[in-house]
Amino acid sequence: MPRDATKTRERIVKAAARLFYVEGIRAVSVDAVAEAAGVTKKTLYYHFRSKDELVAAYLESQDQPVLALYQKWYDETEGTVADRMRGMFGQFSRAAVRPKWKGCGFLRTTAELANFPGHPAVKAGARHKRRFEAWLKEELAKEGVADAASVSRKLLVLLDGSASVMLIHRDPEYVELAGEAAASIVESAMVKS
Repeated sequence: MPRDATKTRERIVKAAARLFYVEGIRAVSVDAVAEAAGVTKKTLYYHFRSKDELVAAYLESQDQPVLALYQKWYDETEGTVADRMRGMFGQFSRAAVRPKWKGCGFLRTTAELANFPGHPAVKAGARHKRRFEAWLKEELAKEGVADAASVSRKLLVLLDGSASVMLIHRDPEYVELAGEAAASIVESAMVKS
């Protein structure tokens, strides 16, 4: 793809990401994305065959930044792996109280598309969650956590569950309590030497 075309595609995805995250995918038309990106509808469809493909590209564009953010939060916390989990959840709770926070884009998009399990965006969301779980598993295994695969799955459930409850109640205590539960799970799974 020529350089200008790549830039145009990136501009469309960025505009879509802003709109889809704030308003939801069903509420945002292709016309609105094209207008926000400063392109014609024809140009948008040159880069994306359908709105479904654009929604999937939006989620794919969020995958690495979200993973990097959680990695940063984890790495910035000092102490044991349990402390790091507590710290990661704590950072998430502080981020989630900001007025612009609208929940996990991957979960929200999947909820909007619950009747379409084969949708490309649902598949993109599933890939992201698998990568996130694999990252957790790798970090836990490095720290000597027994059955890191099972523990990482439990932590993912806590994180996504707390994100959902936070979206409903806007109370960071839910995320902080999930962080305490995550730390307890990790501590109980540490390999004793």
